[in-house]
Amino acid sequence: MSGKKKKAVREQLTATVFLLPSLIGLVLFSLIPLVFSLFISLTDWNFLNGMGDWNFIGLENFLDMWTDEWFLASLKNTFIYTIVVVPIGLFLALIIAALIDSFISDKLANVLRVTMYMPKICNIVASAAIWIMLYSTYGPFTQLMRLLGWENPPHFLASYTWALPAIMLMSIWSGLGYHVFIYSAGMAGISRDLYEAAELDGAGAIQKFWYVTIPQLRPTTFFLMITGIIGSFKVFGSVNVMTQGGPGHSTYTLVYYIYKSAFSYYNMGYASAVAVILFLILLVVTLIQWKHNNGSSD
Repeated sequence: MSGKKKKAVREQLTATVFLLPSLIGLVLFSLIPLVFSLFISLTDWNFLNGMGDWNFIGLENFLDMWTDEWFLASLKNTFIYTIVVVPIGLFLALIIAALIDSFISDKLANVLRVTMYMPKICNIVASAAIWIMLYSTYGPFTQLMRLLGWENPPHFLASYTWALPAIMLMSIWSGLGYHVFIYSAGMAGISRDLYEAAELDGAGAIQKFWYVTIPQLRPTTFFLMITGIIGSFKVFGSVNVMTQGGPGHSTYTLVYYIYKSAFSYYNMGYASAVAVILFLILLVVTLIQWKHNNGSSD
């Protein structure tokens, strides 16, 4: 074997050794659980009966869920949550990031970005607990609504109408700093030559933002949109702490319903079937967004 071939084999073995731990983790903690979940979704396994005590029932779980009021409510709430939280969060973050980049000095801008990022690194339980107090009858948010002219604001987290919007508002707030941080990093990578060329063509601030900043941030927006959609479909902590899915099923989401089905009613087969539906929804959304983004880039 020649020296070049020996070197190539040695480099390949070295790369394999470094990648092996990650590959083993991927197989053990992602691939095997995924296959096991697919299998369990085709059974009637009750968690309390232990491993192996299951009966194969085919697609019965998948058929039953479309007549299940709680699943349909969870699916609807999850879609509403995603459709509201992701676009509003990205829009506000883009505007705030542009304002910080244009009108605030670098030192103060960095402090402001870090300050806004803090809710993202805070524990979701702590953030949810703070917002529970804000939404209480005499909490600051409720008092603010009264000052703005709402004479008798409801108990937001106990209202069928307002519980889900209340959770949405908290989610937008908690993710805003992260989105601003990512958008600011994206703006820092935009060539100033593009802005100078736009100025020579007579473009104002709004035109530069619309025709230069937004198109150049398309990859950043795509990344934040995909991760935002996935995160919205997986929302659990805020629901579990703030409302426990109530009142009724007004704030049930798919992941919270999976949790309840699996660990409150011990119906692992049905919970796995709902998890498979969630996986398929996220896969389809990601593929559509990916195709659209690549088509726009071409």
